[in-house]
Amino acid sequence: MAEVYRTLGGRKVEKALAILPEVQRELEERTLQVAGRAEAGLAEHHHDGDAEIDIEDGGVDWYVVLSDERGQLAALSIEFGREPYEKDGELVGGMDGLHILGNAAHLKSRGRR
Repeated sequence: MAEVYRTLGGRKVEKALAILPEVQRELEERTLQVAGRAEAGLAEHHHDGDAEIDIEDGGVDWYVVLSDERGQLAALSIEFGREPYEKDGELVGGMDGLHILGNAAHLKSRGRR
């Protein structure tokens, strides 16, 4: 019967594999590819504002981030859209999400919940 080890060199097997230089190089390359597609997608819709695509190295994981420093949840609205609100008896301000990150990462949209 085979014996399954849960640790390798004192680390969980998953982390021990994830921090290998070859794995980190591949993660960085894929992150750069997704970020490039995200920047292109954002550029197609960019009119004004402070939204930008950033890359974060989390030590083990890599992240592509849609950042907007305005503090108005604009990045969330850009990615997922927002419901309209009523102003002077009319609905205004609604928009569909652009799914910049989801499209760049080739993720399928799950729609509204």
